[in-house]
Amino acid sequence: MVWQNKEGYVLRIAELIALKRDSKELTNDQIKFIIDSITNNEIQPEQIGALLMSIYINGMTTGETTILTESMKNSGTVFEWEDKQFVVDKHSTGGVGDKISIPLAPALAACGLKIPMIAGRGLEHTGGTIDKLESIKGYNTKLNPNEIKKIVNEIGCVITTQTNEMIPADRILYAMRDLTSTVASIPLITGSIISKKAAEGLSCLILDIKVGSAAFMKDIETASKLAESMVKTGNQMGIKTVALLTEMDNPLGFMSGNALEIIESIDILKGKGPEDCIELILSQGAELLQLSGLELSHEDAKNKISKVLENGEALEKFKHMIIAHGVDEAFATKLCINPHILINNCKFKSQLFTKESGYVESIDAMAVAQFILDNGGGRTEMEQRINHNIGVELHVKVGNYHNLKKPWATIYHDSNLDTSIQLINCVNIVTNKIESESRILKRIS
Repeated sequence: MVWQNKEGYVLRIAELIALKRDSKELTNDQIKFIIDSITNNEIQPEQIGALLMSIYINGMTTGETTILTESMKNSGTVFEWEDKQFVVDKHSTGGVGDKISIPLAPALAACGLKIPMIAGRGLEHTGGTIDKLESIKGYNTKLNPNEIKKIVNEIGCVITTQTNEMIPADRILYAMRDLTSTVASIPLITGSIISKKAAEGLSCLILDIKVGSAAFMKDIETASKLAESMVKTGNQMGIKTVALLTEMDNPLGFMSGNALEIIESIDILKGKGPEDCIELILSQGAELLQLSGLELSHEDAKNKISKVLENGEALEKFKHMIIAHGVDEAFATKLCINPHILINNCKFKSQLFTKESGYVESIDAMAVAQFILDNGGGRTEMEQRINHNIGVELHVKVGNYHNLKKPWATIYHDSNLDTSIQLINCVNIVTNKIESESRILKRIS
């Protein structure tokens, strides 16, 4: 395959790769040609690997990143909506206990927005929205484009996986990035995430960029660079995009693990739930209500979301959504009344204690994630089956006073464990009172 410009100048794929290898800026037509070649299997795997490494080492300009993302989006099906102004979504870079998407989508639908959420599975230590939803018996995560459009138009929200028709270029590049150690490239991360969201046909997007020891971005500086790249690219593609940087040193909420996070999501949809989860739902939801024009003030937008959580409208949307995804109506009704039925078949529940009383300074989110992963609640291989029962329920949060006679956590497991060593150094207790702080570290728009 060769690329030819309007003046008849010809370059082979290898020569285009060499331009990026030598830190040159590729033209729009050259990038489109490369992505078309990848989509149509007209480029060698070795060449894709060389291209990815060249981008990883030399980066891309904002213009290059935008055209890369646009070309990836256009490699497959792109959704179109009659009322595009009110079609919105969110994306999180992933954390521990991060179930925010699950209650947020139906809450936004109850406020009048439409959410065609294309979500993912767990990646390394982070839990995946799709894995969590699959702990609900009968929930079909593999909808085709017609099914997605029908559910969104009738109910207002859907949470499903990427279809075969969507962004084929991303599927190829994503797999190759994993093989070539080029995952942590800001232009490539931007292209992958924003192309999927752009293919949904959105008008507005909120990004939750996790920062901390249990996040892929460990510090605010790196997270800010990624956020700025995605915000600029999203806006240049016509999607009103805002990013919130949020703390991920400590687990989010009380529940971590697939079925447990569905339980906590339903509690949130009943107007309950932990304060840190509610803070993110209200903040992210308010951004989308404002960006779409449904609400003018941030405070009014937050109040609107609070109202649909408290009056049951958001929970009703969630119930209708999971029924539309294939869940039996009677089971869906039972689940919304008593979500703990999801863990009825868990064999063991073990309580964990500390050796001293005091104030909780920190809870190691990475240790919690590792426990879940090590005991079968996450994947170490792509096609591995996971055990949805596995998880950790916290009984304390940062800033709480903890009495050593009471458990600080309960672990859910299906095999015998030496509970004396499970998560033994996970919680840090101090004598001085600790003030809990906002999860939101920074806003980028």
